[in-house]
Amino acid sequence: EDVPSQSFDNKDYFCGKETFPVYESIFTEEGETIRKIAIEIEKPPQIEIHVWTVRKGILRHFYVEKVSKREFEELPYFKLITRTTLSQWKIFSEGEAQISQMCESRVCRTELEDLVKVLYLEKSEKGHC
Repeated sequence: EDVPSQSFDNKDYFCGKETFPVYESIFTEEGETIRKIAIEIEKPPQIEIHVWTVRKGILRHFYVEKVSKREFEELPYFKLITRTTLSQWKIFSEGEAQISQMCESRVCRTELEDLVKVLYLEKSEKGHC
């Protein structure tokens, strides 16, 4: 039988942990793919955007920028891809730091794809967390 989803102050929760929206933007320009992954944090209210520039599968440039919610809403191309917990975001950020060093000199298509998958929360079976 369906159990109504719980809502606590209009926030989504996963296994008792608060989740945050994650957005993605991918566009290609002059042979480079620029992929942006952004998370919306409430305290302080801001958007953290991780920007990867990939040319021929090699990570050429990586940086993080922080913008206000208002600035973010004016940026084009972003779409909501999932919600994640801060602990998963931390795993993502740490993995990203390792990949940015590892992929300066070799092709890293799958590593970047796999890293983004960390952000997707898997629904636990039978509600066990």
